[in-house]
Amino acid sequence: MTACADEAEPVPELCPSGRRDASDIPIATTSAGGTTYYVRTDGGDAAQCNGRADAAYAGAANADCAWNDPAIALPASGPARIAGGDTLLIGAGSYRIGDGGPMQPIPSGPSRAQPTRVLGRSGATPTLIGVAGAHRVLNLDGSSNLEIGHLEITDGSDCVYRHSDPAAACTDAMPWARVGLYARASHNVWLHDLDIHGLAARGINAGGLHDWTLERVKLNRNGSAGWDGNIGEGGSNAGRIVLRDVEIAWNGCGERVASGAPWACWAQQGGGYGDGLGTTDTGGQWLIEDAYVHHNTSDGLDLRYMDGADATRVTLRRIHAVANAGNQVKLKGNALIENSVLVGHCSYFKHKFFMTEQDLCRADGSTLQLVTTGHDTVVVRHNTLIGEGAVQIGRSEGDPTDRIAITNNLAIGAPYYLQPDQLSGFSGGRSWAITRYTGNLGWNLRDCPGDTICDRNPRLTHMSLSAFDAVPLAGSSARGQAGAVTCAQAPPH
Repeated sequence: MTACADEAEPVPELCPSGRRDASDIPIATTSAGGTTYYVRTDGGDAAQCNGRADAAYAGAANADCAWNDPAIALPASGPARIAGGDTLLIGAGSYRIGDGGPMQPIPSGPSRAQPTRVLGRSGATPTLIGVAGAHRVLNLDGSSNLEIGHLEITDGSDCVYRHSDPAAACTDAMPWARVGLYARASHNVWLHDLDIHGLAARGINAGGLHDWTLERVKLNRNGSAGWDGNIGEGGSNAGRIVLRDVEIAWNGCGERVASGAPWACWAQQGGGYGDGLGTTDTGGQWLIEDAYVHHNTSDGLDLRYMDGADATRVTLRRIHAVANAGNQVKLKGNALIENSVLVGHCSYFKHKFFMTEQDLCRADGSTLQLVTTGHDTVVVRHNTLIGEGAVQIGRSEGDPTDRIAITNNLAIGAPYYLQPDQLSGFSGGRSWAITRYTGNLGWNLRDCPGDTICDRNPRLTHMSLSAFDAVPLAGSSARGQAGAVTCAQAPPH
């Protein structure tokens, strides 16, 4: 069977090849011009060192030596000590952000080719620790043409912002911060090699973006959400929004500083939130590849608020979404999702932490939820889906001008968590879109639409929700027929 939905769709590239289009290449990795400033734990304050040498403070005033705090470069008040196009290199160690007030926004680079750069030094991953209830550790409010990389961003407390249980809530005496990275009205930004975890509320709070790229970024164990796009007015995004090789996990949970373990997990019915990634109304061409999205207390990837415009599109490739408490993936408008494994174990949090029954398998718990708006094209191909929601692929809204092609997927059902006397279905919902099913396999489902074959056990490595492994065993009916293709199975490019 072909992996194409129709003649207009190219065969998907099933495994990473290392190639990119020109439009995918982020801003320059070196600045043309600009000054390099240094931060290291044995540096001096602004009166002792000018920041222009990678050297410890040796006792002289205004010497050529490093600063001892990133906030010296971006003080809470007064002018910044770095300019657009400069580079701030931060040495190994931990730095408290917020003791002297919040850092000011990073100055914009002069152009895409001359970004301002804030980087951990080569071979080091310094830790920025938000304290004193700082609203944001790194501030990109109005900042454009930036490169930020090789940093760990966290806070110093186990607490969760405004948690309903006083034992988990933050107090003024605790060293906590609300948001790891905040951005608004921000263009041409490359975030890479970041570990943003343990913030009291949100790992990233960003909207109003244009042409952003995230690579090798982790957003884990943040008390409200991993990436929350709600910044109030002006939160819609545009251009290319690219996330590649990311992990988004355990958001809606606090983090124990001593062990890194999640705790105090909560969701909407308890007063929390819990999306791994969620936006307000937004446009843009979103590309998310090689993402591991798991154990978030609401939806995993929630792109339900795409604006549905003809130029707006979401492309998802090689998504591994597991045990998110709502939908694993939710999309609106034009979309392509391929070669992904979605495991709708939406009851994972039952009797755990502060989760309520009403927060388990919310929105019917459909593993993949599609929302159309009129004149949309949606292609779902070469994916493996299993779940305990109402259906594996939910469809809603739209009209007969919408087209949904569901091709060469493997769907496996389980007892529907909210009505355990019935099995989950392959696909369903209140949608007017014209839906075509071709070459799909199903197992343990209550329905088999189109030409779906449902009487052959797909024989995967492990087929329980709690330990699902999508790799087909020898003799599997899915091998070479339907479902996600592992890199070991994929044909050469």
